[in-house]
Amino acid sequence: MIYLEIFLSFFQIGLFSFGGGYAALPLIEAQVLEIHNWLTVEEFADLLTISQMTPGPIAINASTFVGTKIAGLPGAVIATIGCVTPSCIIVLILSYYYFKYKNLSSIQGILKGLRPAVVSLIASAGLSILMLTVFKTEGTTLLNMKLSDINFVGIIIVAMSVFILRKFKPDPIKVMLGTGVIGVLIYGIF
Repeated sequence: MIYLEIFLSFFQIGLFSFGGGYAALPLIEAQVLEIHNWLTVEEFADLLTISQMTPGPIAINASTFVGTKIAGLPGAVIATIGCVTPSCIIVLILSYYYFKYKNLSSIQGILKGLRPAVVSLIASAGLSILMLTVFKTEGTTLLNMKLSDINFVGIIIVAMSVFILRKFKPDPIKVMLGTGVIGVLIYGIF
C-alpha cells in the first residue's frame, strides 16, 4: 500500500510541476510535509540541499531521497518512476503536437502565459527555503517572530553567498561547497 501511495504522490508531482525542479518544490513540500507527513521540516530542508548538490534534476533527486527514506531502495525506485512517468508521456504527446502546430499564434500565447506561473512557483519555493534559513524554529513567521527566533548565522551565510556570487561570479558549486564547509564548522562545533 505504501508503494502505491509513493507512486501516486510523485506521479502527481511529476504531472503538475511545470518549469523544472524548482517549480516542483512547492508540490513536493505539500505532498511530503503536509499531506503525508513523511518528513519533518528540517529533513525536508536537508533533502533540498542534497537534491541540489547531487547531479541530476532536483525533482528526481528529491523523489529518490524521499522514496529511500520512506521505503528503502524499492521506495526510491517507485518514487523516481512515479516522478518521471508523467513527464515522458506529456513530452511525447506535446512534441508531436508542437512540431505539427508550432507556427500558430495561440501556441505561442500559451507558452507566454505559462512563464509567470512558473516564476511564481519558483518564488514560492525560494521563499520557503529562505524562511527555513532565517528562522530557527518551525512555524515562525514575520508576524509572530521574536529576536531569539532569527538565525543570524544563516542570514550572514546567505548574504555572503549572494555577495560573492554577484561580485566575483565564481562557479556556484564552489560557493555551495564553501557554504557547506562553513556550515559544518559553525553548526558542527557550536
